[in-house]
Amino acid sequence: MKSVRVRAIAVIGIPLVFALVLLLVGLSVGGSLAQKLLVDAGSFVRVAQPVARVLFDVSMATTVGTLVLAAWGLPAKQLGRALDIAAASALVWALSGAFSLLWSYLVIAGVGFSTDNFFGAGLWMFITQIQLGQLLGYNILAAMALTILPLAVRSQIGTGVMAGLSLFALLPIALSGHASGTAGHAMAVNAMGLHLVSVSIWVGGLIALLLFRVFGLSSLELVKRYSTLALVGFGLMAVSGVSSATLRIHTLPQLLSPYGMLVLAKVGLLLVLGAIGFWHRRRLIAAGVQGRFWRLALVEVAVMGAAMGIATALSKTAPPVSQNLNENPSPAQILTGEPLPPEFTPMHWFIDFKPDLLWLAVAALGISGYLFGVRRLTKRGDSWSMLRTASWVTGMLLLAYITSGALNVYEEYLFSTHMIAHMMLTMGVPLFLVPAAPVTLLLRASAKRLDGSMGLREWVFWAVETRWARFVSHPLTAATLFASSLVVFYFTPLISWSVHDHVGHEWMIIHFLITGYLFVQALIGIDPGPAKVGYPIRLMLLIGTLTFHAFFGLALMTGNGLILADWYGAMGRSWGQNPLDDQQTGGAIAWGIGELPAAALTLIVSIQWARADKKDAVRLDRASDRGGNKDLEEYNAMFEQLANREERRR
Repeated sequence: MKSVRVRAIAVIGIPLVFALVLLLVGLSVGGSLAQKLLVDAGSFVRVAQPVARVLFDVSMATTVGTLVLAAWGLPAKQLGRALDIAAASALVWALSGAFSLLWSYLVIAGVGFSTDNFFGAGLWMFITQIQLGQLLGYNILAAMALTILPLAVRSQIGTGVMAGLSLFALLPIALSGHASGTAGHAMAVNAMGLHLVSVSIWVGGLIALLLFRVFGLSSLELVKRYSTLALVGFGLMAVSGVSSATLRIHTLPQLLSPYGMLVLAKVGLLLVLGAIGFWHRRRLIAAGVQGRFWRLALVEVAVMGAAMGIATALSKTAPPVSQNLNENPSPAQILTGEPLPPEFTPMHWFIDFKPDLLWLAVAALGISGYLFGVRRLTKRGDSWSMLRTASWVTGMLLLAYITSGALNVYEEYLFSTHMIAHMMLTMGVPLFLVPAAPVTLLLRASAKRLDGSMGLREWVFWAVETRWARFVSHPLTAATLFASSLVVFYFTPLISWSVHDHVGHEWMIIHFLITGYLFVQALIGIDPGPAKVGYPIRLMLLIGTLTFHAFFGLALMTGNGLILADWYGAMGRSWGQNPLDDQQTGGAIAWGIGELPAAALTLIVSIQWARADKKDAVRLDRASDRGGNKDLEEYNAMFEQLANREERRR
C-alpha cells in the first residue's frame, strides 16, 4: 500500500516539479518577478500567485482528464477508484483555485493580506461585482461540486455527465483570459477554450492513465483509447496555440521579445511531445510493449509539466502587441473591439475571413470523423452512398463559411447580414447534414464494446434514446421550437446577449443549428429517433412553420421600431442602408430566404411519400400473390354483397 502511495505521489509530483521550475525560469525571462511601478502586493504575492495557478492548472487538468478517460474507456466495475481520484484532484483544484483567486485580488488591488473589514469588503466586491472575480468564483464552485459528486454518483451515465460538467467548468477560465471589448476578443476566447480542453484531455488524461496503472485499472485497450483522445488533444492544442500567438506576435522582432522567446520554448516542448506521441502510437502501443510505454509516459508527463509552467509564465508576461483599443476609437470599435470594415460589396463575399476556431474545429472534426467512418465501412466491404457523403461535407463546409467567412465579419454591423447567417444556420446547414444520416453511419461503422465501457457509439445511442432527446426531437416539439425561436430570440433580451457577449453569440449558433436540425430530421431524417408522423402531417407542419416565418418577416418589414438600437443604431456606419431600412431588409430576408430550403423540403417529403406509397403497394401485391389473391376476391365479394343488399331494398 505504501508503494502505491509513493508511485501515485510520483505521478503527480513529476509534472508539478517540472512545471514549477520552468515557471520560475519563465517568470524571470518575462520580467514578471520585478516590482510593479504603480501598485505592488509584495514579492511573496508576485511569486505565490503564479505558483498557485500552476497547482490549479495541474489539478484541474487531472480532474477533467480523469473523468473524461473514465467515461470514455473504463467499464462500470472499475469506475469507483477512478471517481475517487477525480474527487481528490477536484479538492486540490478547489483549494488551489481559492488561493489563486485571493492572490489575484492582491495583485490587482496592490495590497497585502489583512484581516480588517476593509480588506474583506474589497475581496467580496471583487468576487461578486468584478468580472474576473466572478469567473474565478464560478470555476471554484464547479470544482467544489466535482469534489462531492464523484463520491455520490458512481454510474457510467453519471460519470459522463460529470465529465461534461468538468469541461463546462473550463469556460470561465477561458473568458477570464481576455477582456471583452478588446481587439481579437472572440478569437482569443475560443483559442483559450480549445487550449484548455486540449490540455485537460491530453495532459490530464495521461496523468489519469498513469494513476490508473498505479491502482491496477490500466490495460492495453485503455492505452489505445487514451491515444485516440491524445491525438485529438494534440491537434486542438497546436491550432489554438498558433492562433493565440498570432494575436499577440505580428513581426519577427516581436518573436525575439521575452514573450516571443517563451512562445518559442512552448512550441519546442509541444514538438517534443508530438514526437513522443507519434512513437507511442506507431511503435509501443502497436507492439504492445507495456514497460517501455510507461517509462516513456513518465518522461512525457514531465515535459507536459514543463510546458504548463511556461504557459503560466506566458500568462503573466506582457505581449509585444497591445490588445487594447486605440486612443480615439470609433463607435464601432468601442462596441465590437474591431474597426469598422469597409462597405459590404459582392466581392467581400469571397475575400473576407474572420475565423471562429470553435466552429472550424467542429467542421474539421465532423468531416474527418465522417470520412473515417465511410472508410471503415468500405474496408470491410459495406457500401455507403456517395451522395450522403457529399451532403455531409457540403453542410460542414457551409457551416464553416457561415461562422468564419464574410457573414461573420459583417453580422455585427448589419442586421440584414445577421439575419442571413441565422436563416442559413437554421434552414441551410441542416438541409445538408440531415440527409447524410450521421448517426446511422456511426452505428454501422463503429464496433460495439463488449467490456462494459461506453465509447462514442454507446454514448450517441444513449443520447438519442433518452426521454429528453425523444421529446425535443418529436415532430410537434421540433416544429414548435423551430417556429417560436424567431420571436423568442428577436423580441427578448436574448438578441442583446448574443451581440454583446461572446458566449451569447456562440449559444445563438448552437441553438439555431440544433433547432433547425431537429426540425429537418423530423421531416426527412432517417436516423434513429421517435416514431415519424404521417406524410400529410409533415407537410402541414412545414407549411405552418413557414407561415409563421412569413408573419415574422412581415412584422420586421413593416415595423418602425429599431431592434437593438444601442448596437445596430450606434455603429456610426457611413455606408449601406440606415439601420431601420437595413432591419426591414432583414425582415424581407427572413420571409424570402426560406423559400428555396422550403421548396427543397417539400420536394423531398413528397418524393418520400410517393416512395412509401409505392413500397406499400408492392408489399400488398406480394402479400396478395402469396395468398392466391384471396384478399382481392374478398374485396370483390364485399362489393357484391353491398350491391345485392341495395337491390333487395329496391
